[in-house]
Amino acid sequence: MNHTQLMAEHSNSPASIGWTFLTNHAHALIVISRNPDSRIREIADQIGITERAAHRIVSALVDSGYLHRYQVGRDNRYEVHADAPLRHPLESLHTVGELIEMLSVQKELSRP
Repeated sequence: MNHTQLMAEHSNSPASIGWTFLTNHAHALIVISRNPDSRIREIADQIGITERAAHRIVSALVDSGYLHRYQVGRDNRYEVHADAPLRHPLESLHTVGELIEMLSVQKELSRP
């Protein structure tokens, strides 16, 4: 089975995936980097977790210095600290910004 066939067998909805290579913390950083005005509900929906879990993750990212949260009127806005190092020793030479950049690049589809 090739990669295309394997991917076609699986839905793209977060709930149907099972396991992924990235944690929900990484997913939250990616969602927020794409839309700093994201609401907790939107973050939760895109990751496929509850709002309560999304709130805990965002709070942990803020407390750990990976995000800055500030008020804009009644809403929160987030700023990703792209220069913060990844936490695991195997990845600690890389930054959050590198991870986000790598996952944000749209792969060019080559045409025969």
